[in-house]
Amino acid sequence: MSESHFTFSEFVAGFWRMESWDMTPMQRLSLIEQYLELGVTTMDHADIYCQYQCETLFGEALALKPALRQQMQIVSKCGIKPAFACRPERYVNHYDTSCEHIIASVEHSLKQLNTDYLDLLLIHRPDPLMDADAVAEAFKLLKQAGKVQHFGVSNFTNAQFSLLQSRLDAPLVTNQVELSPLAMSTLHDGTLDLCQQRRIRPMAWSCLAGGKIFETTNPQAVRLHQTLKLIAEQVGTQDISQVIYAWVRMLPSRPVPLIGSGNIERIKSAVASNEIQLDRQQWFSIWQASMGHSVP
Repeated sequence: MSESHFTFSEFVAGFWRMESWDMTPMQRLSLIEQYLELGVTTMDHADIYCQYQCETLFGEALALKPALRQQMQIVSKCGIKPAFACRPERYVNHYDTSCEHIIASVEHSLKQLNTDYLDLLLIHRPDPLMDADAVAEAFKLLKQAGKVQHFGVSNFTNAQFSLLQSRLDAPLVTNQVELSPLAMSTLHDGTLDLCQQRRIRPMAWSCLAGGKIFETTNPQAVRLHQTLKLIAEQVGTQDISQVIYAWVRMLPSRPVPLIGSGNIERIKSAVASNEIQLDRQQWFSIWQASMGHSVP
């Protein structure tokens, strides 16, 4: 198996909410440039985000300054077929990891993003009907055509990851998974252990749990908020999100957090969390607050 040379920036820009930011093409371009200036060069997309609109919005901005393409790594995903109103032929949400759909989805993403290639393509969700040989064939054809440079998965179990990897000549370079103090299953089910074993960096989505940590009616969230606030004071910040990012990044598999914001101040704060170092007791205090009990 050949070595992968794909390199993430230390944080990834996530654009799944881009439509809701209500920006003009020039404002979107400015945001992309500010991300790049902060060293956030990996841009995360999926074909379905905002009912197939987010890649188009990003592509419109990139078309205003095409030279920026050489400064970034573009990631996209495929495999989910929602029953959106814009796809009236679909009557049920389903997955499609056929060779034909993967190739067609990439072709569409390239057109929408205004680029000739993807740096990284992920299978978005595990598909019970996934034929690993068919996925491998799609990856081979896309690589040969120069349309995708690297491949990975998202939300895969270890068994699903290993099945697909067994059919590939090159290594899968990541597994993008949900990871936050409110969603810690990948810490305990072996997902992050496999990433560490294979020396691949997982991508971590929803590190801030979609704001659920700030809920006041959820006992788990209340415990976490109190602990995070205390640790924030200890490390000299008023922003508990910085503590969360530091907690995620302390894991030995070296997860790469996604920042899903169009607010430049929140983006700067997230990137600045790279300077925060937690000790083991602080890390386990957050684990304990989430679980509601001490380690054995």
